[in-house]
Amino acid sequence: MEIVIHTLYKLVMAGMCLIVLLSCACTNGNNVTIRASTPPQIPPRESFVMDFNDFTTTTDTAVNHERPVKLVSFRKTTGENYASTVYAFGDRSNWNYAAFNVGFWNIFGVLGLAVPVASFIEAFKYSPIQQPDYSWVWKYNVPALNSVFEAELHGKYIDNGVRWEMYISKQGEYNGFLWYYGESDFPASKGFWILKNKPSNPSDLLRIDWYRNLAQKTNEIKYTNIVPGGSENGGYISYTFTTSSSFDSTYIIFNKGQNQTTYIEWNSSTQAGRVKDSIHFSDDNWHCWDSQHNNSHCE
Repeated sequence: MEIVIHTLYKLVMAGMCLIVLLSCACTNGNNVTIRASTPPQIPPRESFVMDFNDFTTTTDTAVNHERPVKLVSFRKTTGENYASTVYAFGDRSNWNYAAFNVGFWNIFGVLGLAVPVASFIEAFKYSPIQQPDYSWVWKYNVPALNSVFEAELHGKYIDNGVRWEMYISKQGEYNGFLWYYGESDFPASKGFWILKNKPSNPSDLLRIDWYRNLAQKTNEIKYTNIVPGGSENGGYISYTFTTSSSFDSTYIIFNKGQNQTTYIEWNSSTQAGRVKDSIHFSDDNWHCWDSQHNNSHCE
């Protein structure tokens, strides 16, 4: 009789466990219950795409009558020659130098990351489908570089967050290439991404670390070069937006090959700002510009 009761007890417990699995309640390390019938929240755009807008276009009301002014080149030059690679009205050497440095990373983001960035941004337009393993898949086509790519964004609940994987295919060339992956916490306030170079060279390329504070409306993102054995491995650019300073936006750019760090701070509303680079300026002082990007005295 005891054997029968014990057997029934185990069957009942097994049934209860099965019910729990079928109802699909997943609990993270913070004891937050996430039902697998609810798809995970895709991390925000600013977790993947760094904001370069303030240093790629501007408006010159005094000289150009509000015509957009674009940087025309970011060729690697030295000394005083670098100023010839940008539109310069008046004495704007401080802003020009800041924009010149930001430009290298901007071009990398636009060209080198064109397919990964396009695939990530496009995901927000679609709804996912739940898989038998309770993960979720967003599947869609991505137009980029005059071609069409097939994207599959996979999201699966893990302890304390979500694991993300992006698979990209191009008809006739490659299928299901894991171009990048990462993790995010609840409720998508911080995480990281690891990007691969390209299907023909699937080595590590870039690590993206990101953080945002929803209450304070602040965010941080950092691109770090992780090319194995590369001369710039460890080089990075970080962007921070805060509401606690008159200069609400900051870039820090570390050139690993030259062991050189450039600090850039500016006000995103007025566009006034400053730059510091001990190697370029031969001092540790800030060098400022006003709202028209003209050199100004640092107060």
